[in-house]
Amino acid sequence: MKRVFDISASFLGLLILSPLLALLAVWIKADSPGPVFFRQKRIGRNRQPFNVLKFRTMTHRNPDAIDQHTEQVVSAAADKRITNAGRFLRLTSLDELPQLLNILKGEMSLVGPRPVIPEQLEVVPHWFDDRFLVRPGITGLAQVRGRRSLSWEQQLEYDTTYARKHGLFRDFSILLQTIWVVLTAKGIYGDESKNWRAYRDKWARHSNKEIS
Repeated sequence: MKRVFDISASFLGLLILSPLLALLAVWIKADSPGPVFFRQKRIGRNRQPFNVLKFRTMTHRNPDAIDQHTEQVVSAAADKRITNAGRFLRLTSLDELPQLLNILKGEMSLVGPRPVIPEQLEVVPHWFDDRFLVRPGITGLAQVRGRRSLSWEQQLEYDTTYARKHGLFRDFSILLQTIWVVLTAKGIYGDESKNWRAYRDKWARHSNKEIS
């Protein structure tokens, strides 16, 4: 039933929103050099890799050339890497709409844990592995509980809780809460001290202390 709902809702969404998607594509192309879409390798259900699709919100760079271990967190709208169109897209979360195509392909769901980048697998402790039992989502429990204002560990905890107790009723509840989260633009920018890289460094220091 969840998959049927995903296919029906994403297909209908693409159909209804197609004029808006076209206008956004023209704006992105006119606003800055580079492609309309941003494609990036992510890790999905059962740790299978796939290419996530988003509207490009930053100045164009080859995703493969970005060192995710040292990449600076986008912590404010004033970040010079964000384009003019990108600020609006991030504020409204419209940059995520192309992922409706990922849903039709069976790579994602409307609701589920956000798909992680391969480098983040290094900092997913085994007790959070259940988060990979379900398809990643455009929105999820962590997104309606704080989004990027949450610490990396809190995100993993919410993701794992959802994966263990998911269902259509919970999905509908999360989708309704997502509307409010999007309208209020809560948690759209991250905090360097709560980022997965900070968790990696903290974890490394703790491990080294135990060894010594």
